[in-house]
Amino acid sequence: MELPDGKHLDHFLIRLRPVAVATVVNEANEVLLLWRHRFITDSWGWELPAGVVEDGEDVARAAARELEEETGWRPGPLRHLMTVEPSNGLSDARHHIYWSDTAVCIGHPVDDFESDRREWVPLKLVPDMVARGEVPAANMAAALLLLHHLRLGQDALPHPS
Repeated sequence: MELPDGKHLDHFLIRLRPVAVATVVNEANEVLLLWRHRFITDSWGWELPAGVVEDGEDVARAAARELEEETGWRPGPLRHLMTVEPSNGLSDARHHIYWSDTAVCIGHPVDDFESDRREWVPLKLVPDMVARGEVPAANMAAALLLLHHLRLGQDALPHPS
C-alpha cells in the first residue's frame, strides 16, 4: 500500500461489508439490548442488534431488519445516530447505527439463537455497564453512551416525536 507521502508499506487489510445496527429507546428511557456470547473472545456482553448490509440494501432498512429479526420488535422511524469505523487501521468496515423511540412487538425473534436474552435496560445504567466491561464492543459502547447523553444528559436534546 502507498501512504500519502509516497512511502510504501506492507500491511494487512480486511475488507468487509457495511454493518447496520439499531435499537429502540422507549418512553421510560429503557434501551432494547441483547445479552449474547461471542465465541471468538469466549465472552458475554450487552449488544445492539446488528448485521451486514446486503448488496443493494438500504442501510436504514437493514438496521430495521436486523432489529426485528434479532429481537421480535419492529422499530418506528429510525434516526441515524452515528457511523463509526471500529478498526480503521485494519479494516474498511463501517458500522451505521440507528435508533427509534417507538417499536411494536411482533412476536418471538426469528434469530433468537443469536442471543441468550433480550431486555429493556434503563438507559441511566449504561455508563456503569460500560465502565464494568459489560458492553465490550467499542462501537456499541459509544452508541449507548451517546444515546444516554442525548436522552438523559445535562444538556440533552428535547425528546424527539
